[in-house]
Amino acid sequence: MIGIVGGIGSGKSEVARIFAAFGCEICESDALARRVLAAPEVREAIAALVFQTTGSSVQTHDGSIDRALLARAIFEAPDVRRGVEAIMHPRIEALRRAQFAQAAPSVPAFVIDAPLLLEVGLDRECDAVVFVDAPREDRLQRVARSRGWSDEELTRREAAQLPLEEKRRRSTHVIANHGTHEALQSAVRTVLSSILAAGRVTASP
Repeated sequence: MIGIVGGIGSGKSEVARIFAAFGCEICESDALARRVLAAPEVREAIAALVFQTTGSSVQTHDGSIDRALLARAIFEAPDVRRGVEAIMHPRIEALRRAQFAQAAPSVPAFVIDAPLLLEVGLDRECDAVVFVDAPREDRLQRVARSRGWSDEELTRREAAQLPLEEKRRRSTHVIANHGTHEALQSAVRTVLSSILAAGRVTASP
């Protein structure tokens, strides 16, 4: 079991895709969260929680959740964040376990790509945690291009997560993502080989 961590915009999803290309089973927590958030009972519970806590609505005209409004409420109100986590995380975890249980026996490793992997304690289930390292300038360019974020917004979002040095300290491997795609592929291959080799040694009598 491999967890992926890193700064926002560091390229964690791209690293996960490379792990997948090497045969690993990838669990994308963001994708699972979208599935959970589509369930009517979850939408209603979260909408009620946010309204009771902040007096604001995060629902659109069709009853779905406006993810941007929800993200703002989560960042601005710790009670909302804790409540949303209590609603979402058990359901996401159930989907994750079901996905891994259905994976082919030949899969060399399971990989969890979760934005808050360390914050919610998922690292305790991992045999290895990979920190994806990228310069802040590169990360800012990525989120500006893909999400329209400013420097201030990136700073605000990262302030709600563990500091990068804490993430690095709690990781077992580091992958540098500030070169070519080929270099990134090579780094992922090297780390995967190292993790699998360590697993075989640990499992031997």
